[in-house]
Amino acid sequence: MKSFIEKHADLITGIISGFDRLVVHGVLRSLSVNYGMLDFLWSIGVLLKDFGSYVERTSLKLKTASLTEAKALNRPIKYLASSSADKEKIAREIMKSDKIENGLICVLTSVEVFQSYELYRNKEEKKLELKPRKRKCLHLYHYWIDDEFGFMSARIQTWFPFRIQICLNGREWLSRHLTKAGVVYFKSDNCFLKIEDLSRAQAIMKEQLALNWPKAMDKIANRLNPAFNEIFNKYKISYYWIIYQSEWATDVMFKSPAALASIYPQLVRGAISSFSSPDVMRFLGSKIFNGNFKGEVSSDYKKRPEGMRVKHHVNNNSVKMYDKKGSILRIETTINNPRDFRVARSTEKLIRLGKRKGKGKGKKGKPQWRKMRKGVSDIYPLVQVSQACNDRYAAALAGLNTDITIKDLIEPVCKPIEWKRKRIRGIRPWATEDRELLEAIALSEFCLNGFRNRQLVEILYPQLDKPSSEKERHGTASLMTRKIQLLRAHGIIKKMPKSYRYVLTKKGNEIIPAVLGYLKTSSKNIYQEAA
Repeated sequence: MKSFIEKHADLITGIISGFDRLVVHGVLRSLSVNYGMLDFLWSIGVLLKDFGSYVERTSLKLKTASLTEAKALNRPIKYLASSSADKEKIAREIMKSDKIENGLICVLTSVEVFQSYELYRNKEEKKLELKPRKRKCLHLYHYWIDDEFGFMSARIQTWFPFRIQICLNGREWLSRHLTKAGVVYFKSDNCFLKIEDLSRAQAIMKEQLALNWPKAMDKIANRLNPAFNEIFNKYKISYYWIIYQSEWATDVMFKSPAALASIYPQLVRGAISSFSSPDVMRFLGSKIFNGNFKGEVSSDYKKRPEGMRVKHHVNNNSVKMYDKKGSILRIETTINNPRDFRVARSTEKLIRLGKRKGKGKGKKGKPQWRKMRKGVSDIYPLVQVSQACNDRYAAALAGLNTDITIKDLIEPVCKPIEWKRKRIRGIRPWATEDRELLEAIALSEFCLNGFRNRQLVEILYPQLDKPSSEKERHGTASLMTRKIQLLRAHGIIKKMPKSYRYVLTKKGNEIIPAVLGYLKTSSKNIYQEAA
C-alpha cells in the first residue's frame, strides 16, 4: 500500500481501512449434531414420539417472544412470499418513509430451507430414530438502527437448532462513533468522501477489533429470542459465533473524480491483462506451484452504472478493486473460507499430572503455522491477513505504469545498447524466445527470493534439464547466462549481493507487466471497456 500511496501522492488526500460487510453466524453446536439433539431431548424428558408436538410448541414460543418488541412499538411485520426478495431494500424503504433514526425498523418473515431433524421409523429394528434432513420453516429478519453498530440486520430460524445470522457494516459502525467523537465527515452510502481527522477515524476503526465480540453477539441473540432461557432452562448451552463472511476494505481518497479517472482506466486494463493466476494466488496468500493446489483461480471485470469493477478469485476468497462515488478507489478482500490461510497460533495441550489417566491441565504449546479458524475470537488474525492481501494488491497496482504510453515504456529496451564495452542486442518481446524469458522471470514464486540460472533452465528448457554429459550441462548454463546478461544490460534484473540469484529491478517491475499486457491485450475488449 505504501508504494501505491507514494507513487500517486499528488492525487491522494487520505486512506482508511476497516470492515465493510461482516456476516456472523451463531450456532448451537451441540444441537447441530444428531447425538447432541438426542441428549437435549433426554435431559428435558421429551420422548421421540412426542418430538413433533414439542418442537411445534417451542417454535411458537420463539416466534411470539421474537415479535413482542415489534408489536409493542407498532412496527411493521411483513411476510414475504419469495425468500429471494431484496429484504434490505424493503427495510431501508420503510426506514425512509417512517423516518426511523434509532431502534427497530421492521421484521420481515420468510419461509426458507434449512437443516433440521425428522423422525424416522426403523421397521427392521422397530424403533423411532432422529435423522438430520433439510426442511422449510419460518425465518424472522429483524432490521434496526443500533446505538453501536448503526443500521444492521439479524435473522433467526424458528425451528431447531435455531441458527442465527447477523449482518453488520463496518462503515456504519464508524459513522456512529465519529459522530459521538465530534469528528466532521461527509458520507455517501457506505463510503466516506471526506473525514476531517483521518488518524482519529483509523484509531476508532482499530477499537472495533478490541470489542468483546462474543458478548456483543450474545446481546443481539437475546434480542432475537428473549425466550432462550425459558426454552433451555437448566440445560447448559450457548451460541458459538463464527465469521461466515468478511469484507475488509481499504479506501483510497482522491482529490477529485478527475484525479482518480486519470489513472483508473490504466489500472483496470493492467489488472486484467497483466496479473496472472500465480499473481492472484500471491495476492490471496496461496502457495504457488506446490503440487497440491486443486482449486480454481479466475479474474473478471464488470461494468456497473457507477464504474468498472475488477475481481480476482482463489476458490471462495477474492480481492477486488472498484471506484466508489467517483473519487474513492476501494481495494477489498472478501474471505468466505479462512481455512485457506495460515496464521501463527498455539494450541491447547493437555499436560498429564500424576499417573491417573485423563488427569491434567491445559497448557499452551509453541506457536506454529496453522489453518485460520472461523471463530470471532480469531478476528484479529483475520484482519491482519485481509490487510496483507490489500497491501499486496496495491503494491502490484503501483507497478503498473499509468504515466506514459506503452510505446514509450517499451521502446528503449528494444534498442541495442553498449554494456561493459560489449554491444548488447535489444529485447524482442514479440519473439517467442524473449517473451517466454520475460514470463519466466515474472513468476510470482521469484518475487521474494529471486531466481537462479538453473531455475530458468528448468522452466524454459525442460528437455535440457538433465543433460547426458558435462559438456552439454555447461552449454545449457552458458546459454542461460547470455540471456541473464541481456536482461541485466537493459536494467530489467539485478544480481543479489553475495549470491547467485537475481531479482527484478523497479524498471523491470514496470516494463514486464506492460510488455506482457501489451502482447496479450485485445484492443477490441479491454481497451474500449476500460476507457
